[in-house]
Amino acid sequence: MLQKISHFMRQANFIDGDWVGADSGATIDVVNPATGSAIGTVPRCGEAETRRAIEAAKRAFHSWKKTSADHRAKLLRKLHDAIMDNQKALAELLVLEQGKSFAEAKGEVGMSAAYVLWYAEEGRRVYGDLVPSPWADRRILVTREPVGVVGAVTPWNFPSSMLARKLGPALAAGCTAVAKPASQTPYSGLAWGVLCEEVGFPNGVVNIVTGSASEIGDELCTNPLVRKITFTGSTEVGKTLIRKTAGTVKKVSMELGGNAPFLVFDDADIDRAVEGAVAAKYRNSGQTCVCTNRFFVQAGIYDRFVERLAAEAEKLRVGPGMDEGTQQGPLIDDNAVAKVEELIGDATKKGGKVVAGGARHALGGTFFQPTVISDATPDMRFMQEEIFGPVAPVFRFETEEEAVSLANDTVYGLACYFYTGDLGRAFRVMEGLRYGLVGVNEGIITTVEAPFGGLKESGLGKEGGHQGIDDYLDTKYVCIGGLGL
Repeated sequence: MLQKISHFMRQANFIDGDWVGADSGATIDVVNPATGSAIGTVPRCGEAETRRAIEAAKRAFHSWKKTSADHRAKLLRKLHDAIMDNQKALAELLVLEQGKSFAEAKGEVGMSAAYVLWYAEEGRRVYGDLVPSPWADRRILVTREPVGVVGAVTPWNFPSSMLARKLGPALAAGCTAVAKPASQTPYSGLAWGVLCEEVGFPNGVVNIVTGSASEIGDELCTNPLVRKITFTGSTEVGKTLIRKTAGTVKKVSMELGGNAPFLVFDDADIDRAVEGAVAAKYRNSGQTCVCTNRFFVQAGIYDRFVERLAAEAEKLRVGPGMDEGTQQGPLIDDNAVAKVEELIGDATKKGGKVVAGGARHALGGTFFQPTVISDATPDMRFMQEEIFGPVAPVFRFETEEEAVSLANDTVYGLACYFYTGDLGRAFRVMEGLRYGLVGVNEGIITTVEAPFGGLKESGLGKEGGHQGIDDYLDTKYVCIGGLGL
């Protein structure tokens, strides 16, 4: 059934099938980053409300885990259909609280539905093994079972699809969940409560709690009823959550920070590389964990590439997400703008040249010009810090070995991209880069069919692909003896 945006914009939490406020009555304002105005409130919940949500999820788990994979798949397919039936309203809600363009928001909602549909099918393909026994009178079985209650913590930059990548495999595996969406963009998370309720998921299977990140996170991490934590966000917060889960030895999946390099070799197709660079850098105003953070361009084509990239950046249309033709919306808040300005200031002090943008946009607020900085050097903060904004620093390199070394000079290892026309180089560089995702002559590479996740301090575990359901399952070995065979 088609619904309006107001139907999904719930200003309450979803716990055990009921829509409830915080025990204290406290709320958090939700602000539209395009206008700076409050659009509503959500409950400011803490430990007590989270504990009740966990207990509800635990009760629901006893029956949910016993349902058949086919039953769960049918409900997930209904959820997919409900998302797609309401794609426009859900995208408008996403634009309202997050700021990205309507076209990007609509794509994100579509991707959310695609993850749900993918795991509706993957849940039916969770296989075990019958292992050849070394004993004539025994049989060995290996089974895979849902881990239990899952705590899911999601970020503000992709508030719908990041939840889909967690709820999809969790529900398909037979787990129940307590989700905590980011306070900047809670409505897209709460909308999942509306959708799950309407398509018929039993009470307590899905719970959505908003409020204090520290209180909710602490309860999810320390409560022994929660058997897995899945988190998307900064490496700093991810490390804190890992430490807090150690006391109850939970499974953890961590999709953390990035510092994506984008390498362009002399033999690359420059037109294709510039097109990929714009897509990989300026999507969602540069606010994605796989956005290019550092461009490395070989000396022979450096000047041409910088000139072309700057020209394309200046063409990007900046504006409110719902305006026709908008390609780049606002940054999420004033702190994000301040961080971008600090990094640009650091670069210019150290010899960087602003060749496009470089300042707040004439629209005011948190709108920022798409920016290109040439003559970037390794001593600039860009080299080690995640920008999370529409700024493209371009470094120069001479040799293939130098480029790979510079690209790997980071504690992060999420996504990377490179452009070359040499097949041998493509394999050498692909194998030399220490990253979980590699784009060769492509700037947008994420898809539901493939595993998403980083190396080093960019995280643990995978989301997407058939690998994405593994962390929601426990492996059990069963030895059956006394068979008299």
